[in-house]
Amino acid sequence: MDEKALLERITCNPQIFGGKPIIRGHRLAVEHVLGMLAAGDTTETIVSGYPWMEREDVLACLAYARRVVGHERVEPFRGVERSVITEYADAVQEERAQRR
Repeated sequence: MDEKALLERITCNPQIFGGKPIIRGHRLAVEHVLGMLAAGDTTETIVSGYPWMEREDVLACLAYARRVVGHERVEPFRGVERSVITEYADAVQEERAQRR
């Protein structure tokens, strides 16, 4: 499946999560899937948790993230690198613990 077809799986609906990107109109945000991947979950584990979800949906989340990061404007860091990374890692671990 090419990138264009994958990205068509990502939709935005102002009535769901305030318009954040979601997967095929379902109440599952792209950022949630990316968080699960960042926490170490496999594609198979994620897909098994959602009966409607397909492997291509996870790939679509990664393609979407690549597009967003690819258009990101980068400015010089000003001494916050450790705290930003630490806060993100803590948030991912907390989310993972809540799912258990």
